[in-house]
Amino acid sequence: MTRPTPQKGILDIEPYVGGRANAGGTGKIFKLSANETPLGPSPRAREAFLSAAESMALYPDGGADELRAVIAARYGLNAERIVCGAGSDELLHLLAQAYLGEGDEAIATEHGFLVYPIITKAAGATCIRVKETGLRTDVDAILAAVTPKTKIIFLANPNNPTGSYLPADEMRRLHAGLRPDILFVVDAAYSEYVSRNDYEAGIELVATSENVVMTRTFSKIYGLAALRLGWMYAPSHVADVINRIRGPFNVSIPAINAGVAAMRDTGHVDMARAHNDTWLAWLTEEIGKLGLDVAPSVANFLLIGFPDETGRRAGDADSFLMQRGLILRQMVSYGLPNHLRLSVGTEEANRLVVAALADFMRRKGGVA
Repeated sequence: MTRPTPQKGILDIEPYVGGRANAGGTGKIFKLSANETPLGPSPRAREAFLSAAESMALYPDGGADELRAVIAARYGLNAERIVCGAGSDELLHLLAQAYLGEGDEAIATEHGFLVYPIITKAAGATCIRVKETGLRTDVDAILAAVTPKTKIIFLANPNNPTGSYLPADEMRRLHAGLRPDILFVVDAAYSEYVSRNDYEAGIELVATSENVVMTRTFSKIYGLAALRLGWMYAPSHVADVINRIRGPFNVSIPAINAGVAAMRDTGHVDMARAHNDTWLAWLTEEIGKLGLDVAPSVANFLLIGFPDETGRRAGDADSFLMQRGLILRQMVSYGLPNHLRLSVGTEEANRLVVAALADFMRRKGGVA
C-alpha cells in the first residue's frame, strides 16, 4: 500500500508522555506529577482570561507586543529581543527546526528534559546524551562531547527531574568553552523558584553573547499551564530567525491577557515562592527521615530514590500511593527507574504524601 511517508527518523521518536492526571477510583485526587503550582494562577490573571471572551472572534496581536513590553519592563530587557510562544516547548521546537538538520548534533544531559531529544530528532539531527555526575550537570563532560557536528547545547537550569542547578560561574565556563557557532539554549522554566546567590537564569549570558538563548514559561510559578504560554530572550539575529518561522498568531488573546496580568502581579509570585520555600524544605527533611534518598532541589519538585528491594521499589511505592489518590511521576523514561518525582503541593497534599510514604516504608519493614 502506498501512502505518505514521514521524514527519516520521525518514527524513531518516543512520544512525550506527561504525568498522570487520574488515579482511578472515586476518592479525592492529589495530582503531584506535573510540577504545577498548588496556588493556581493570580486572581488578576483569571479575570484577564475571562475578559478575553469578548475578543474570541478576533485574531490576537501577532507580535504579542503588550506582553513583550511587560516582560521587558519586569526584567529590564529589550522587548525587540523577546519572542513569545505557545509554551516554551514551541520555542524550543522552533530553535531546533531553525538551527539543526541532517548530520548535525545537539547535546543534552543524561537526565535532561525529554523534549530535547524529541525536537532534535524531529529536525533530522542526533541528540547526544551526556552523563551527569551525582545527578548534576557535568560541564567538562559536555565540553568533551562537542564535535564539529555540534550545533546546539540544550541545558535546563534548574534541571527537571533532578532539581539540581548549575551555578553562574559554571554556566560562564561552559559557554566560554563553546565555539561561537554553537547555540547555547538555557531552559530556565523553574528559575523563579531559585533563591541561591550563585544562580543566574541566563539573562546576563544572553545580553553579552551572540549565541545564547534563554527560554522561560508561564506554566510553573505563574499557574498558566493550560494556556500554553512561554517566552524567550535571544540575540537580535536569533529572534529574527524565530519570528520568520513561528505561526503568525501563535499566542492567543486569553494567553496574552492572562500573561500580562500574571507578570504584573508580583505579590502572587512572591506568595507562590514563599509557599514553595517552606514546603520544599519540609518535604525534603520529612521524606529523608523515612530512609529514602531525596535529591537536593532548588525547584518546585523533589526526586525521591527508593531501596532496590522487592516490594520497596519506586514502582511499588507508586502503586501504593495511587491507592490513596496521590499521583507522583514515574521516572523510567528519564533513566531513573527506581525514582519518583514529587511536585510540591498544598499543605494537605504534602502532609498526606509524607504520611503515605511512612506507611509504605513501615508496611515493608522500614522505619517505624
